[in-house]
Amino acid sequence: MTATQRNVSEQQARQVAEAAREAEWRKPSFGKELFLGRFRLDLIDPWPTEQPRPDADEFLRKLEKFARDEMDGPRIEREDRIPDEVFQGLARLGAFGMKIPREYGGLGLSNLHYCRALTLVGSANASVGALLSAHQSIGVPQPLKLFGTDEQKKAFLPRLAAGEVSAFLLTEPDVGSDPARLGTVAKPVEGGFKLNGVKLWATNGTVATLLVVMARVPGKGITAFVVEGDSEGITIERRNSFLGLRGLENSVTRFHDVFVPDANVIGGLGKGLKIALTTLNTGRLSLPAMCVSAGKRSVAIAREWSAERVQWGRPVGHHEAVAKKIAFIAATTYAMESMLDLCCMIADDDRNDIRIEAALVKLFASEMAWQVADELVQIRGGRGYERADSIVARGERGAEAEQMLRDLRINRIFEGSTEIMHLLIAREAVDAHLSVAGDIIDPSVSLAGKGKAAARAGGFYARWLPTLAVGKGQAPHAYAEFGPLAGHLRYVERASRKLARSTFYAMSRWQGKLERKQGFLGRIVDIGAELFAMSAVCGRARAEREHRPEGLELGDLFCRQARLRVDALFAALWDNTDSLDVRAAKRVLDGRYTFLEEGVIGDTGGEAWVAAWQPGPSTVEDVRRRIPQAEA
Repeated sequence: MTATQRNVSEQQARQVAEAAREAEWRKPSFGKELFLGRFRLDLIDPWPTEQPRPDADEFLRKLEKFARDEMDGPRIEREDRIPDEVFQGLARLGAFGMKIPREYGGLGLSNLHYCRALTLVGSANASVGALLSAHQSIGVPQPLKLFGTDEQKKAFLPRLAAGEVSAFLLTEPDVGSDPARLGTVAKPVEGGFKLNGVKLWATNGTVATLLVVMARVPGKGITAFVVEGDSEGITIERRNSFLGLRGLENSVTRFHDVFVPDANVIGGLGKGLKIALTTLNTGRLSLPAMCVSAGKRSVAIAREWSAERVQWGRPVGHHEAVAKKIAFIAATTYAMESMLDLCCMIADDDRNDIRIEAALVKLFASEMAWQVADELVQIRGGRGYERADSIVARGERGAEAEQMLRDLRINRIFEGSTEIMHLLIAREAVDAHLSVAGDIIDPSVSLAGKGKAAARAGGFYARWLPTLAVGKGQAPHAYAEFGPLAGHLRYVERASRKLARSTFYAMSRWQGKLERKQGFLGRIVDIGAELFAMSAVCGRARAEREHRPEGLELGDLFCRQARLRVDALFAALWDNTDSLDVRAAKRVLDGRYTFLEEGVIGDTGGEAWVAAWQPGPSTVEDVRRRIPQAEA
C-alpha cells in the first residue's frame, strides 16, 4: 500500500490527533490561564532560581573550547558535511549524553544547561546544533527517559551516551502533520513485528545507529519502536540536501521486512503519537536555543559593523533607519532568551505544565529569529547577501549573515510548522471551552447530550464571563514592584482578558466552524505569544536589575515594540481579508488566474509533486555513513 492510497477522512484525521493529545491538566499552566483571561503572574514570578551545577558549568567550558578550537564552521558549510573528528570530539566530551541520566553514563544536564550548550554549539555551526538536538530532544534518549522500561534504558541509553547517534522517523513522502495517513506498517509476527515502509526527512538518519520509528500496528494504532539502524532490511536510499543546515545528515530510509522484537516497543501498542507529543513538550525548547544563538550573533555583528561602517559622515548605526533595526534585533534577542530560560527553569522544577509555554516559545522564536537575521542582512547591505568565505577571500572580515538566514528558515517548519503550531496551541487555548461546550457543536452528539452540555456551559460561563470585565490591570499602581515595567504588565493583564473575550465571541459567532478560521486562530495565538514574551521579559529584568540594570532598558524597549504588534493583531481579528483570501485561493486552484503564469519558463510537469512509494526491497545503493569510534 502506498502512502497516497491511504484514504482518511477529515473527521478521522481529527480523531487521531485528538486521541494523541494530553487531555488532562494535572499541573498549573501560565499559558493556559493567559488564554482564559487570567494573568497568573504568580506562576512565573518570582523568577525561578537557577540550581548550581558546577559539573555542568565545567562541561560548558570544555564544550566552548572545543567549539572554538576544533569545530570549523566554514569547512562544514563548504563541504556540506560534519567531519568525523567533530563527532568523535563531541562523544569524548559526553555531548551525546547531555540529557541522559548519569546512571546510564550521561551527564544528566538540566533543560537550562542543555539549551545553553545548544546555543553555544549553534553559534559555531547550526548543523552541529541540529545534530545534537535531533539526537536528544526527539531521538531515542528522550522517549526512553519518559516511557522506556528499565530494560530498554539499560540496553540503549549507555550506547547513546557514549556517542552513538539516534534519529526520529515519523514523516513519510505523503505524511507530515497528518499522521492518520501513516503508511508504514508493523505487522505482528512471532516474537515481534515486521516493519515495512518509507520514511522521509529523518534528521541524523544517515548516521544513526538507533532509531525511533513510528509505524501502524494493525488494529492497535500508531506505535513507537526502537529499531537498530543496521538491521537487515533497512536501506538509507539517499541523503537529502537543503537550503540551509548544509552539514545536516538527513535521509530517506526504507524498511523492508525489518524484524523488531517485542521488547523494543516503547510505551505500549498504539501509544506512539502520544509519546511523540509528550516528548515534544520539552523537546521543542531545543529549537529556540538555536534561535537565541543566532540572535546573539546578530547583535554582535550588527553592533560592530554599524559602529565601524561610515556613510554620509556618520556610522550607519547612527542613522534612524538602521538604528531601528539594531534596536529590534537587541530587544527581540533579549525576549527570546528570557522566554527560553523561563521555560527551561519551570520545566526543570517540574511544578508547571509547560506544553503551551514550550509551544509558544518555539513559535515566537522561530518567527522572530528569521526576522532578526533578515534585518541583519539588510544592515550589512551587499555584504549581508555575500557568503562569508567570499568576503574573507577579498581580504575583509567575514560574517555569516546570509548563512544564518538560510539556517534559520527551517525552524519555521521543523517540529511543527508555524501554521500547525497555531492550530495546536489554539486547540489547547480553547480546551476549557470545548470541555464544557464542545458537545453543543459536535454533530455526532444526541439532542439530549447537547441539552446537558448547554446546561453545563451555562454554569461555567455565568461564573467565568464576569471575571473578564475588570482586573488588576486597571488599577493605576498595580505591579508597582516592577518599577518602570509596571505599566507593561498592566497592559498584559488587560490584553489577556480582551483575548479571552475575543475567543469567546468567536466561538459564539462561528461555533463549530471556528476550527476553519485559521487566520483568526493564528492571530489569537500570536497575541498570546507576545503577552507571554512580555511577561518573561519583565520578570527577568526585575530579577536581574541589581547586577544588570540595563535589562530594564531592553525590557521596556521590547514591551513597547510588542504592544504595537499586539494592538495590530487585535485590530486584525475582525478587520481582515481572510474570507476574501480563501475565495481568491480557490479561484487560483481552479485555474481562473492562469494568465499570471504566462511569459515565464516553467518545468515540464512530468513528475508527481508527491512521489508514491511501494513496499518491497530497495533498488538503490545504500548511502549510510558510519562514524569510526572515538579513541579513548
